[in-house]
Amino acid sequence: QVQLVESGGGLEQAGGSLKLSCAASGKIISITNMGWYRQAPGKQRELVADVTDAGSTNYADSVKGRFTISRDDAKNTVTLQMNSLKPEDTAVYYCYADDRVRWVQNRYWGQGTQVTVSS
Repeated sequence: QVQLVESGGGLEQAGGSLKLSCAASGKIISITNMGWYRQAPGKQRELVADVTDAGSTNYADSVKGRFTISRDDAKNTVTLQMNSLKPEDTAVYYCYADDRVRWVQNRYWGQGTQVTVSS
């Protein structure tokens, strides 16, 4: 089993910045993809950004140019730097990590961290 622990959420004003971090621990075999989803009240969970083990990144259109995802494989961490925050970024943010065991990938999730952006 792999455990993910997130940190860095909180309350910020529009135009401000927050940095989310997520650390994976436990029985890690080989982490491939890592990323962040978010879920706002009354909405479905949506992908914010992800990064492969090769370093390729992918962003939701709504955060392109404002958010930056990065990972540190030595520490098994993934970070989301969020700049120019908007009220519509308010949501619970969940990190995930895909751990590959031979030909099977298991996805693990963090517990979620609240991000609130005030106007």
